[in-house]
Amino acid sequence: MSALPESTYAAWRGSQRAAFLRETTGGAPPERLLQAVWLHQRVLRDSLVTTTGEPMRVLHPGFRNREAGPDFHAAIVQVGDGAPRAGDVEIDLEPAGWRGHAHESNPAYSNVILHVVWSGAASSNIPTLALKSVLDAPLDELARWLDGEVAISVPATLAGQCAAPLRGLDDATRASLLRQAAEVRLQSKAAALHARARQCGWELALLEGLTGALGYKHNVWPMHRLAGLAPRLLTGTGSRRPTLLEVQARTFGVAGLLPDELPRKAGATGTHLRALWDVWWREREAFADVQLPRSAWRFAGFRPANHPQRRLALLAYWLVDRGLFRRIDNWFTRNRDDSALVDSLLAVFDPGEAGFWSWHWTFRSARMAAAQPLLGATRVTDLAVNVLLPWFWARAAAGHNAVLCGEALRRFHAWPAAGDNAALRLARERLLGGASARAFRTAASQQGLLQIVRDFCDQSDALCTSCRFPDLVRSIGASAPPDSAEAPQSLPTR
Repeated sequence: MSALPESTYAAWRGSQRAAFLRETTGGAPPERLLQAVWLHQRVLRDSLVTTTGEPMRVLHPGFRNREAGPDFHAAIVQVGDGAPRAGDVEIDLEPAGWRGHAHESNPAYSNVILHVVWSGAASSNIPTLALKSVLDAPLDELARWLDGEVAISVPATLAGQCAAPLRGLDDATRASLLRQAAEVRLQSKAAALHARARQCGWELALLEGLTGALGYKHNVWPMHRLAGLAPRLLTGTGSRRPTLLEVQARTFGVAGLLPDELPRKAGATGTHLRALWDVWWREREAFADVQLPRSAWRFAGFRPANHPQRRLALLAYWLVDRGLFRRIDNWFTRNRDDSALVDSLLAVFDPGEAGFWSWHWTFRSARMAAAQPLLGATRVTDLAVNVLLPWFWARAAAGHNAVLCGEALRRFHAWPAAGDNAALRLARERLLGGASARAFRTAASQQGLLQIVRDFCDQSDALCTSCRFPDLVRSIGASAPPDSAEAPQSLPTR
């Protein structure tokens, strides 16, 4: 086999980079290069001027937003003689992108304080910075830089002032700190559940919490609201309880998510929708006072398995399951091996074969090639650490049962880590200099990190102004001794 000519791979790489720089029209580089330039501030930092001629300084570029909305959150910039302002930064290739993408009418962009573009004059009253003339290197060099690891990593300058003190802690002390913060988070959630239970009882408080946790973050409230209507949704005739079909029809109908038009073609979707409408058209007047508008829901930014229609199907199964709360109690009061916690709880909540909803994501989606469960291990972990274990802890605390409080904490700290998300990634970047997700083996350690963000980072700004946490970390002594846990006893009665 003949050897490749010298520099073959370098030539391939160069041609790929040239194609990359030609991805857009008008000579502008791809938007992701501009985003990397902004994140790492690859600009002439002392020469920045807005398109209207005002000098500006970037005190903090903000944090990359990996979801819908502006490209960066919590930036701090100073324009002219004005005071520094904190807010969002949006990056577009052209100024016209602001109106072209309808940002001016989107509430998600109401906190944008700076529009960063490649070139051109401002097309809105928001301060605009053009990058074309203030890059700190030629485009070709920046394209080579973007190919490297440095460009995709988090700049060290974005780490919070607590990152260095936290790195200075020994492993045991840092773990103890996260453990204590996690317990504060659990007890805060428990207090909210207890407050709700005083109004509606322990079971309905739990159902509301579980159902809210099923919803994508923008759908928490409508899911929570529907669970609170459980007594109405379960209204029967005389001693007869409503059937699953009746509860599903009421749930989808009250949610405002029952399609108005039936499909013209026969099939599973048409059959299922007709059966639901046969119930709902007779009952909708009785539920008109609690029906939600469709506008209460958000349908963008989540995986098909998390679609509100599929989550409501699961809620209907929970509502008609008369043994659900008994199984929940039994799950907690029986000894469980830590390795079986997730699977054993999944068996409590998953209804198993769910007919139409085992094969469809939504009313309109095509039939899946293989049946999918209504609930998976990742969501069960969210339910456990955010709702169920705080609920058990609240009940035990209300009954002054220290042993059961300890068991709730033991399971909380033993629970394996939840899936990674944007909030956790940002927390690791800020507090731990970009530590790997693999360093967090338990859900409680993740919860502790999020609680520190809530208590300190959210009370300060991106520059950590007036944040006491760095000094508090430096003052930490030896780690606290581990908690003891005894065998669980029976739960107090409701």
